[in-house]
Amino acid sequence: MLVYEILDKKRKAQVLTDEEISFMVDSYTKGEVPDYQMAAFLMAVAMGGMDDAETAALTKCMVKSGEMADLSSIRGVKVDKHSSGGVGDKTSPVVGAIVAACGVPVAKMSGRALGFSGGTLDKLESIPGYTTTIGKERFFEIVNSVGVSIIGQTGNLAPADKKIYALRDVTATVESIPLIASSIMSKKIAGGADAVLLDVKVGNGAFMKDEKSAADLARCMVAIGKSFGKETVALLTQMNQPLGWNVGTALEIAEMIGILKNEVHGDVRELCLLLAANMLYLAGKGSMEECDAMAGQALADGKAFEKFRAMVQAQGGDVSVVDEPSLFPQAKYIEPCRARQAGYIQSFQTDQVGMAALVLGAGRETKDASIDHAAGIRLCVKQGDHVEEGSVLAYLHTSDEGRLARGQALMKDAISIGADKPEPLLLVYKRIPDDG
Repeated sequence: MLVYEILDKKRKAQVLTDEEISFMVDSYTKGEVPDYQMAAFLMAVAMGGMDDAETAALTKCMVKSGEMADLSSIRGVKVDKHSSGGVGDKTSPVVGAIVAACGVPVAKMSGRALGFSGGTLDKLESIPGYTTTIGKERFFEIVNSVGVSIIGQTGNLAPADKKIYALRDVTATVESIPLIASSIMSKKIAGGADAVLLDVKVGNGAFMKDEKSAADLARCMVAIGKSFGKETVALLTQMNQPLGWNVGTALEIAEMIGILKNEVHGDVRELCLLLAANMLYLAGKGSMEECDAMAGQALADGKAFEKFRAMVQAQGGDVSVVDEPSLFPQAKYIEPCRARQAGYIQSFQTDQVGMAALVLGAGRETKDASIDHAAGIRLCVKQGDHVEEGSVLAYLHTSDEGRLARGQALMKDAISIGADKPEPLLLVYKRIPDDG
């Protein structure tokens, strides 16, 4: 089999066989196919696309390139959750705690910040002592005893994806639905869960900017999951404004704790309950109506908070900050961002809010940079709110005074104010498959 022939075939937008796809992926992972040929293959896929069978075959090759996590020692049906990421997206720890409180084990491997999109691991590590690097046996032990554990990726899961993704990042081939779908689902399948819930973000703070593109991606990932025998559901949720009120690491953990203590309400709480209900539904806990009620009860009666607290304690975290979030380190500098005019909040340029948080120190501007866990943004307004000239739109938190000017400039340009009140944003656009 010749690489040239495979490249020529896909350049002509012809359908590749499973054997041809396997040859490309396996040979590249072993170092037998050079970067320039794999880059040509990725560009041909990005331009010519892949059908569902090809995408499933690509995913299977990525899964087989490394280890498969064996979660059989964890009792019960295991449901994994994946979010495509966004600004202020802090749902995973809250959802995990709710689902665990309802008797469904949550064994979750999460990621770190990527650009303006915050990472669950970075947020959890703002809790003093909390470790995301624990051994497999201890991970399983915590899930079986507590019901939930969130750690970093362990073992050698889907190494082909890691190598291919690094090449996509520098060859302008990131924006390809088959490549995105196979990348995400290879890790989900290799992670060993019985079912998968996907939270696909839509909007100017997400990778998929419009509903059609997000729906196409969601349908592709659902099809992949089902081809592996995994019950898979996707929700399309909005990211045209930051999710919740806080953007940062410790700031977002404090907001999560407020939700779990029933002290914070709004879009994050609503989305967490919806995601949790869908995970319970996938685990076979009842109808959607019953799962909705179950999730709401677990949050209302404090059982979800207790699960989160127990997870933090089991993973070495200081539970005193969970009990009293004001004990988190506070930023040395807290500066208001004020409205330039009176009117209604028309819209957010959400990715720019994320960049503002990053430059304040809440994210990494370079791969090796450290995160200032006290840094971030506390929003005071949402789309549709009315403000006066000089009203506080947000508070900027940082430990480095030199970062404030850049953060202010980004935030002021990220929030649009006008005379007319805009239509409210939908929280959820669609469920795929739409089976009730």
